[in-house]
Amino acid sequence: MTNAIRAGHEPANRVPNVTVDFWLIKLMAVTMGETAADYLAVNLGLGLTATSVIMAAILAVAIAIQFSMKRYVPSAYWAAVVLISIVGTLVTDNLVDNFGVPLDVTTIGFSIALFLTFLGWYALERTLSIHTIFTTRREALYWLAILFTFALGTAAGDLVAERMELGYLSTALLFAGVIAVIALAYYRGGMNAILAFWLAYIVTRPLGASLGDLLSQPVEYGGLGFGTIYTSLLFLGAIVVIVTYMTLSARPERDEDSPSREAIDRR
Repeated sequence: MTNAIRAGHEPANRVPNVTVDFWLIKLMAVTMGETAADYLAVNLGLGLTATSVIMAAILAVAIAIQFSMKRYVPSAYWAAVVLISIVGTLVTDNLVDNFGVPLDVTTIGFSIALFLTFLGWYALERTLSIHTIFTTRREALYWLAILFTFALGTAAGDLVAERMELGYLSTALLFAGVIAVIALAYYRGGMNAILAFWLAYIVTRPLGASLGDLLSQPVEYGGLGFGTIYTSLLFLGAIVVIVTYMTLSARPERDEDSPSREAIDRR
């Protein structure tokens, strides 16, 4: 425990508050992650391996910038989210396409990896709250969990849409329904806020991936045929607009203006 915390003053949280804007831009980021990964690897002809190396290097730079901020800065944070969404998609695609790992195995494997990350996080910090990401260790655990949620979401989304042959639209509606159930359990059923957040965060990945595939894939494969480049540019533009709005409208958060973070997590 730092001297600042003992004195009753928490350092700045390094991740955003969970608002409607948060979920909107997160959904767009994961949708773009799916289409951008496909565009770079397939349409540009870079291949999965080269695309993965390039995007991992860019992500490393973005994460380094994010860590250096020591506080939430919309442009740095959401750039990292978009890039980790792309890399998470590529991790799963590499395992499936290059190494022949079945989708059900990758889904189970990333579920276990995410569970172990949460287990280690809780063992070290005694909380999984995103309202208290104010140390380097907590932030590192946070971003590791985010990476696994994206990889898991890609595997689960592809498993349902392709292996189970439900199609992109049906898959998107299925995962939207799951999110609705989680929201109902939180607002009406008293589900723990931390559990509800992470469940919803995981499920928005396959929802976004299904939407991305629905928009970008050819009509003969069950998509709407807009293509990966136009779909990616559409969501990138929307993300830039929202992040710009967040940046311009942000104001320093004072402790007396904000509800207790512990109280929020107990809701």
